[in-house]
Amino acid sequence: MSSKNWLKKIVIIIVGSVIAAYGITLALYAGFGGATLAVLWQGISETFHISIGMASFVVAVVMILFAAIYDRSQIHIGTFLYQVVYSGCVDLFAKCHIYSKYMWINFFIMLAGVILFAVGTGLYASASLGRGSYEAVTFALAEKNNWQVKIVRMILDILMVVTGVLLGGKFGACTIITVIISGPVIQFTNGKAKQILI
Repeated sequence: MSSKNWLKKIVIIIVGSVIAAYGITLALYAGFGGATLAVLWQGISETFHISIGMASFVVAVVMILFAAIYDRSQIHIGTFLYQVVYSGCVDLFAKCHIYSKYMWINFFIMLAGVILFAVGTGLYASASLGRGSYEAVTFALAEKNNWQVKIVRMILDILMVVTGVLLGGKFGACTIITVIISGPVIQFTNGKAKQILI
């Protein structure tokens, strides 16, 4: 791969990670519960008495290890670049949001956040330089078994939420919407980005 193509893919990963981080932060603080993985983080935090940040780190490590064993091609520099950019931007964006006093407006902000998260996820995944921990598991299962990404993602989302709730996590409208729309949007964006950008 030429240095120009390498640089282009790095930029795509960074831009996608920033968009995904902004989207998930919009959704999380709108007041309608957490996205799918956030419910699992909450449950692990409650059960094992560790911080949300530590819970998210543990989940990410387990998923990366699974993907590395099941389909090593999913793990690359983008896997680690994404985690650094994504985590840093979530902390940054969390301090910048202003929401309405009207719940219906906040609902549409949350909806926009979920869509942006899925778009950003599909975008950085299209660079094929490794994926984030959750996406690595999603695409490993889909590509190795010739399954549709959207179906795999929806099933994984449901498993994350159920496990999280059983451990004490909480869910709301944001959780349900994430399960329904994130998989199809990720698959659509990933396919279009590969056609146009890669």
